[in-house]
Amino acid sequence: MNNPSSKMTITAGFIPLIDSAVVLAAATQGFAAEESIDLQLVRETSWANIRDKIAVGHMDVAQMLAPMPIASNLGLAPLPARLVAPMALGTGGNTIAISRELNAAVSQHGVVRDGDAARLAEAFKKVINERAERGERRLVFGIVHPHSSHHYELAYLLGHAGIRPDVDVQLVVVPPALMPDALRAGQIDGFSAGEPWGTAAAMQGTGVIATTKSAIWRSSPEKVLGLRADWAEANAEGLGKLLRALYRAALWCDEVDNRDALVSMLAAPQHLNIDAQVIKAALDGEHAPAVAAHSRPQRIFRFAASASSFPWQSHALWFYSQMIRWQQVQFREEDIEIVRRTYRPDIYRAALAQLDATIPSANAKIEGALSVPTPVGATRGQLVLGPDGFFDGRIFDPDKLVEYCDSFAVRAPKA
Repeated sequence: MNNPSSKMTITAGFIPLIDSAVVLAAATQGFAAEESIDLQLVRETSWANIRDKIAVGHMDVAQMLAPMPIASNLGLAPLPARLVAPMALGTGGNTIAISRELNAAVSQHGVVRDGDAARLAEAFKKVINERAERGERRLVFGIVHPHSSHHYELAYLLGHAGIRPDVDVQLVVVPPALMPDALRAGQIDGFSAGEPWGTAAAMQGTGVIATTKSAIWRSSPEKVLGLRADWAEANAEGLGKLLRALYRAALWCDEVDNRDALVSMLAAPQHLNIDAQVIKAALDGEHAPAVAAHSRPQRIFRFAASASSFPWQSHALWFYSQMIRWQQVQFREEDIEIVRRTYRPDIYRAALAQLDATIPSANAKIEGALSVPTPVGATRGQLVLGPDGFFDGRIFDPDKLVEYCDSFAVRAPKA
């Protein structure tokens, strides 16, 4: 929507998480204003609210779960809306936190808090078997939404050890900010959620961060900027300005010299409304297992570095593969193009052409193939990507999606 003045007003929804930083910084650090945009922030408590308010036009754009626009375009949302994701909001940032009781149980099976995802999965399996033998209830894990990287990463981890999500364990949807309280109350035994909520549970003494997103899939996608396709088409110039503001904000968030300002901005009552020490500890990976320290050169959070803001269509197709694996959708050949066209690197490139930005030349890549930082083709200069490996050594070639889906021994039975 436009004001009578020359400045364009855009409403942007966000959830109180560290990876809302790019949207918050664009609004509060002057980047949106420099593009003649009045970026109005709308704080929400759940991803369902974000999804539905975008669908009905109560928001123009939003920080959104990376698989959520795909799910909407495949008909999985209650309110039909064609969405696009022209920009990613960073990589990394999730943790899997477990109760102290569950941590004690897995520690009996060789887990030494080194973040090793494979060892953790095998320990979960042994604990699950022991509980079943004693006639105890299933373990309960919180996820933020069925169509979220948090769900797919947790299910990927469990499936590695032969654990069937929603069969051998129970998955329940809990808003991110309520995860530590649900863990403390004993309503869940663990959760997969964005930071700072794993760190908050650890600092409260009620939980332990068992592993991190980067230990499951290095350099993996997390949130995107989501919006309706019709809004993008009707406001192409304004969207371009917004993407430039967000990109500059992402660079600002990555800059070490801005860390104190970033922490202060995130901790503000109108944003995350949480103690600044929790934010800082989460950004530093202070309570994450040792593996996080090993990957700190690539950083627990990346907002712009190494093409972290680029909307890779191979990321979108990997999420689609997991929707198929867990029977959220049935595979259809025509859906591949729907998924590809949900992520819009063409819009990203057009918007950032005015900036001195290094942008990947390709729209997709083979995921999990880079074991070391590797130079790749870019529009200018040198772009280094990776490592981007999965903990189990699998490779995802988006051109072999069906074979990839069929390769999993653990998956939901076909309807």
